[in-house]
Amino acid sequence: MSEWRFDTEPTEDDLKFLDNQLEQFNKDAAGKYDFKPLHLIYRDQDDQIAAGLKSVTGWGWLYISTLWVAADSRRKGIGTKLLQQAEREARERGCDYACLTTFSFQAPRFYERRGYVAFGILDDYPDGQQMIFLKKRLPRERS
Repeated sequence: MSEWRFDTEPTEDDLKFLDNQLEQFNKDAAGKYDFKPLHLIYRDQDDQIAAGLKSVTGWGWLYISTLWVAADSRRKGIGTKLLQQAEREARERGCDYACLTTFSFQAPRFYERRGYVAFGILDDYPDGQQMIFLKKRLPRERS
């Protein structure tokens, strides 16, 4: 019988293998796998990145993993525009919902003001703070 060992420094190929295996399992279990990246970058007049959004659409959902705005570009509506554009594109892709996580020290009020509702809170992540899970039903375009 061979001995098990844990590799604490996997290669990029090892990690891709894991992702591919889980993706195949999900495809087999869910019957479809329509995930597609949706990323937006906002550049300033000097062509520097001032804000950006990383997300993916699939299974009828928009999942936002990153929304960042540079400190000197905040409170100018850029984050709202990125969020709205991502939601619009997600609707065009057939998504009815959006979800994301934020931390209590980040932007929970920003998302709540834009219609997101908390559905879960993980306390003390990090210590003394919270990780907040939010979701939103995406509005339908008016005819």
